[in-house]
Amino acid sequence: MSAHITRRSLIRGITMATAVATLATGLAACGGDSDAATAEAAASGSVTVGRVSNGAAKETTLKVSEVKSISDLLPDAVRKSGKLVIGSGTLPSGSPPLGYVGGDQKTLTGSEPDLGRLVAAVLGLKPEIKRFTWENLFVGIDSGKVDVALTNVTVTEERKRKYEFASYRKDDLALETPKSSTWKFDGDYKVLAGKTVSVGAGTNQERILLAWKKKLESEGKKLTVKYFQDSNSTYLALNSGKIDAYFGPSPSLSYHVTQSAGTPDPTRVAGQFSGAGESLQGLIAATAKKDSGLAEPLAAALNHLIDNGQYAEWLAAWNLSNEAVATSEVNPPGLPLTDS
Repeated sequence: MSAHITRRSLIRGITMATAVATLATGLAACGGDSDAATAEAAASGSVTVGRVSNGAAKETTLKVSEVKSISDLLPDAVRKSGKLVIGSGTLPSGSPPLGYVGGDQKTLTGSEPDLGRLVAAVLGLKPEIKRFTWENLFVGIDSGKVDVALTNVTVTEERKRKYEFASYRKDDLALETPKSSTWKFDGDYKVLAGKTVSVGAGTNQERILLAWKKKLESEGKKLTVKYFQDSNSTYLALNSGKIDAYFGPSPSLSYHVTQSAGTPDPTRVAGQFSGAGESLQGLIAATAKKDSGLAEPLAAALNHLIDNGQYAEWLAAWNLSNEAVATSEVNPPGLPLTDS
């Protein structure tokens, strides 16, 4: 996939050249999420999800406290630190309902930060959430500045070479178009011929889209892929007709559809696709450095939340119940190397 390799090589080159400077700057600029309300709630054995969500979630207080048999599974260094440093790839503008700055203009809210707070409570640790751009999120994990990423990371076989996973949600992707469009995506890449589609750089959906682009090119057909810095720029392009569709995480696109319904530029979901390809249900997972020893306690904490009902209440609060999994798995099958 020469076009794919060329773009990825360019991104990697830029990222490696700037990683040291941007990582330090990003951490200093963003800091951690240490608001008093979150700390006090955790200390009292409860976590409130859906805070300052601007109507995206139903604020719900969940009873959750440390489970010693699970926290004992933590690596010594993390347990002794007393905190779980959680990476959130939500810079620059966030991605509702997954992760974004809330209505108070300071609190990082969203389904993913809330799950991080719940998991940290089970582990008896204080959650410290740090925001990154998507590319620098993985630099943070690699450098040890972040214990775990909880930010819509898809399990792929390629990523397993560097990271270990504890799954917690289905990974479904979607294509969003203007509501006036009659175009539909039924899972067959051939219907993308002649279209211009936007996607986030360095994401799993980019890999899938570029694989489709390569297939179409081999058939003498064209698919144009465009990139924008943030979601606002993407939707401006969609509304102005510069792109035909946006390919991204289903929760974010479904949320935007509801938000755009009463505006002059309403949108619709034109179709969905599994983040692991045609033959495998994609999974979103907590992501830690390979051999860090974190995947097992993270999965145990998630399964405790599943078994005791807080997981279902968290999903319901954020209107994501259709993405529930029955259990958290350590390093489940992911998008195959041939597709990634």
